[in-house]
Amino acid sequence: MSIQKNVLYLFDVDGTLTKPRQVISEDLKNFMFEQVKPRVSVGLVSGSDYAKIVEQMSGEHVANQFDYVFCENGVVQYRNGELKSTQSILNQVGETRLQKLINFALAHMSKLELPAKRGNFVEFRSSMINICPVGRSCSQAEREQFSKYDMEHKVRQKFVDALKEQFPDYGLTFALGGQISVDVFPTGWDKTYCLNHVADAKYDEIHFFGDKTEIGGNDYEIYNDARTIGHKVTSPDDTKQQLIKCLNIA
Repeated sequence: MSIQKNVLYLFDVDGTLTKPRQVISEDLKNFMFEQVKPRVSVGLVSGSDYAKIVEQMSGEHVANQFDYVFCENGVVQYRNGELKSTQSILNQVGETRLQKLINFALAHMSKLELPAKRGNFVEFRSSMINICPVGRSCSQAEREQFSKYDMEHKVRQKFVDALKEQFPDYGLTFALGGQISVDVFPTGWDKTYCLNHVADAKYDEIHFFGDKTEIGGNDYEIYNDARTIGHKVTSPDDTKQQLIKCLNIA
């Protein structure tokens, strides 16, 4: 086996290592740590907070096996299970502007008629505001129902367009987050933010695997960054197949 000691593989979570908001399969988990990690350094980079990432990795003991866990696009970073740094959107943007944005978002969502609406429409995270028209308290079936509806009616894209028009001078980026939400964060706090944390390791290559790589998707910037080699995937199974090919795993 050829060991590549100076190569880093970074992975999105939703749609890449797991189905949206689901737990990583035993097969892929075992493959990652038995076949991939012995060959390269591995890290996660997600818009989600640490608790959600841990849940999807089936426990903290699994998440801690990754060399890096970059939560909220890397604004919160863990190395080998230890919290190293964190930033705050509140300090960056300020309470007044955040409230104006949240009030606008709530008013916009109040006018939407969707197949279902549940609770937790606005989630405040360290690095971002996550806005969810269907509500993050929705069931898995309701999540999938909204996702199909959104593909047809572009609910989230129209929401992003309205936010961009309303707040053009706030220094914020509005992006489609995962399957059902919109991420709002300071410009530059996209997933490329995490690359600042690995510069000191001087990797020869940094590979990124993600599914939302189109313009407006939250993997777009890091997938297209000159510092990374981007791999667009369509599912966890596709991720595994691409890893087998990239690493010449028999």
